[in-house]
Formats: sequence, C-alpha cells, structure tokens
Amino acid sequence: MSSVWLVPVVFASAFILTALLRRYALSKSLIDIPNDRSSHTIPTPRGGGVAIVVTFLAALCLLFAGELIPTGLFVSVMGAGAVVAIIGFMDDHGHIAARWRLLGHFVAAAWALYWLGGLPPIHALGLVFDLGWAGASLAAVFLVWMLNLYNFMDGIDGIAGVEGISVCLGACVLYALGARDGPILPALLLASSLAGFLMWNFPFARIFMGDAGSGFLGMILGIFSLQAAWLSSDLLWGILILLGVFIVDATFTLLRRLFHGEKIYEAHRSHAYQVASRRCGKHWPVTMGVGLINLLWLLPIAISVTQCNLDGVIGIVLAYTPLVILASKCQAGRVEAA
Repeated sequence: MSSVWLVPVVFASAFILTALLRRYALSKSLIDIPNDRSSHTIPTPRGGGVAIVVTFLAALCLLFAGELIPTGLFVSVMGAGAVVAIIGFMDDHGHIAARWRLLGHFVAAAWALYWLGGLPPIHALGLVFDLGWAGASLAAVFLVWMLNLYNFMDGIDGIAGVEGISVCLGACVLYALGARDGPILPALLLASSLAGFLMWNFPFARIFMGDAGSGFLGMILGIFSLQAAWLSSDLLWGILILLGVFIVDATFTLLRRLFHGEKIYEAHRSHAYQVASRRCGKHWPVTMGVGLINLLWLLPIAISVTQCNLDGVIGIVLAYTPLVILASKCQAGRVEAA
C-alpha cells in the first residue's frame, strides 16, 4: 500500500476542516476574548485543533489497515490521543474541574504506556538504567507534563504548530539518517495535518488551536518520544533535544512561579516566548525564531547524539543550557508589573 498520497490529502483535509471549524466556532460564539492575561488583542475563534486530531487519527487508521504502523503504537496513539482530545474539546466548550482533567490525563498516559510496554532501559553516561515500575511512573508524569506544557506554550500565533512541525520533521531526519525502523510515516502525517491547520493560524491567527488540539499534540509527541526509546536510547535523547524550546520555557517558568509562591494553575503571560512577543510587538518573529532555533541549534545536536556518539545527557545539557539562559534573560516566570 503506497502512502505518499496521504501527505497532501491530510494537508488539504486539515486545511478544509479548520475552515469549517472556524465557521462552527463563530456560529456557536466559541470565541477567545482577550484579557489582561492574554497575548492577543483581537477576539478569535478557538477549537481549530480538532482538525489536527481528526485528520491525523483518520490517516493513522489507514496506515494500520495497510500494516504500516505497529499495533502497539497505533492503539496507544488512538486511545490516549482520543481521550485527551475529548477532554480538551469539552473544556473548550465549558470548564472542567482541574482534578477531573488531570485524572483523565493520567488515564490516557497509563493507556499509552500499557500499549507501548512502559519505559525501556535507558542508556546514559555509559550506564544502563532499568527503572521498572518507577520508570513507568516517571514516564506517565512525563506524558502528562508534555500535554499540559503544550497547552501552556500555545499562546501566540503559530508557535505550537511550528514547534510540532519542527519536531516531527526533525524526528524523521533522525530516523532516516540512522536507517531506523521508526514511525517516520506517522510523524510525517502529523506534520502535514499541522501544516494544514497552520494556514489558518500563522502569520496571524484566524482561529486558535484550543485545548483539544494542543493537549493532543503534546501527548502524541510524548508517545513518539517513548516509542523511540524502545528503538534506541539515542533516539529518545534526540527527540527530547528537539523538544527543548517548549520543555525549557514551560518548566523554567513553572519552577520560578512555584519559587515565588504564585498560583501555578492561574492563567498568566510570563513564559519567555510571551515576554519576547511583547518586546517585539509582534508574534511572528518569535514563532519564526523558535523554528530557527529548532533547525539551526537543536537538530544538529540531536544528530550528533544519534550519529556521532555524543552522550545523550551531555547533548541535553549542551542543547538546553542556552535556552535556560534565554528564559532567564526574558525573566520568564516573573510577575508582570502592573
């Protein structure tokens, strides 16, 4: 079964479905109204990320029918992705208590890990770490953090889509260079669905992704990371490096807000990318900057880990250190002056 035709079909389907979702959001008054915690100034429809969910999962079903994707990865993505997307869709339409959202997120993570087989032994610094149940628990926390940090980082035009496309295509490069039997097709199709949505979200947003799309995207990229670990620890480190901009900004901001006694569940606009967008006065330079960091800094380091025997932990430190400095320079996590 040839699958090349799926790439343009998924792109066109996501583009068209996003347009339909925009009309639906306008008709149902599903509008994000700017407030003092927003990075936007114009009321904008939300929920366009459903197009990403529907087109990607439909394409995944075709891959599975053609025996082009492992059963474990297929069931993991379909189950966990659907649960996260449904929770996000319901939250986009009406608030769901944080405790129930979190419970649903951990259920989705547990489902994903069951079908992936948990967390394999990890090679780092010349040692092998087989963490067993502790590793599985750590992996569940990682998946839940990935989907929530993606929600946090989806705050300016195009940034979530550009990050997702960069990571997916970067992962394809890592698999191709190493001739690995990895999920190149799923990653390529996720990038294609994101590109179709991005036509409506960048350089200025005519519709937002919403929690259904951003949470789904974070969960799927987390699953791709853990699935890569079963192929090679180097691939896990490589994909974590590719995710560096979002992981560092979200984690640095959260930890600083915790340190200063802020309520971390409250909306804010103190992430480094939000501060940078205010300083620029525009969103698109920051979004393009993220893409360039991924291409020119993080991808070469990820390739060095997977192809040049650079230790994964050293690669993470090398990749993340300038990002931490950048977040500090932007004063990420600081309370904005009134």
